[in-house]
Amino acid sequence: MNSSNDIFDFHPDWLAHTLANASSKLPETKVNLPCGTQISRKATGVLWLTPPIGRENPNNEALIVSAGIHGNETAPIEVLNKLVSELLAGEWLLACPLLLILGNPPAMVAGERFLDVNMNRLFNGAHGKPEYAGLPEAERAQFLEEMCRQFATVHQGLALSHYDLHTAIRPSRRERFALYPFVPGRSVPGPQCEFLLEAEVETLLLQHQASTVFSSFTASLLKAESFTVELGKVEAFGRNDLRRFRGIERALRRRFCGEPAPAVRPPFDHLTVFEVVHEVLNTGPGFRFHVPDDVANFTLYQPGTVIWDDGQDGYRVGTAPEAVVFPNRQVPVGQRAGLMIRAKREFRAG
Repeated sequence: MNSSNDIFDFHPDWLAHTLANASSKLPETKVNLPCGTQISRKATGVLWLTPPIGRENPNNEALIVSAGIHGNETAPIEVLNKLVSELLAGEWLLACPLLLILGNPPAMVAGERFLDVNMNRLFNGAHGKPEYAGLPEAERAQFLEEMCRQFATVHQGLALSHYDLHTAIRPSRRERFALYPFVPGRSVPGPQCEFLLEAEVETLLLQHQASTVFSSFTASLLKAESFTVELGKVEAFGRNDLRRFRGIERALRRRFCGEPAPAVRPPFDHLTVFEVVHEVLNTGPGFRFHVPDDVANFTLYQPGTVIWDDGQDGYRVGTAPEAVVFPNRQVPVGQRAGLMIRAKREFRAG
């Protein structure tokens, strides 16, 4: 039996099947691998994997890993595709329940961030807003929420983690960084920080409020330890230097196999933790954002620097330097145009 043929309809791998069926509504298909692992293709780009019966789950966990919520962020998609191909080839044995998601297949085919609306602003129920009615990306976000709910319910006795993998559309002075969604009273567990370092992610940004991104949904509603993980720069399929993504590839494979965490060694032995000190919002016609469109994430601004003003209100950097992330003046009135952040502390492994 060729398990790849059975689950991917004679396409060579998961990615090829997803791209070929990007806009198709496919029935659920299940296959059992020779090792006993069950793979259920829930829909295009969505795989629910169950380890063999009796297989030990040493880390007592269930994992959700997503990529391609933005269709042009291809490297994490290729990393997940490689790991699925390895599993199908029998190169390693799955130890924990796993939900793998390629988020926006039509945008992946088009090579675009999104088609109608930014899917990573459609979670936590935002897909139900009237302005998104009938949009395929809103329907997909709703479906992905339901898949995650079902997965969390089935595996509610296990520790649930979600890693939503991205690459950035703009340069960054810190190439790899993670964002930890805000949940009242919650702090980042040490083992999650060590996992980020294992994945060669050296920067963590603590969010200051709940939002409509995918990781905020799983953190807020499903109580998962969730992270949005930025891993580098946007490139087209086939143009990624996947050597730059070996950290996340190795770290995920290790978790999928249920192996113990390795010792974290220099240079990836400390995590710089930032916190949000100000959210820049487009306040209307008089809004002026003084951060250039091409500025890199984590660019520092000195005390007293004016960041924005609108004739009545504004913001200037406080008594210590602050960095900017996600600057974008081209957002609708009322939406976020950027975040000002400040280094809070360092986490050192061990």
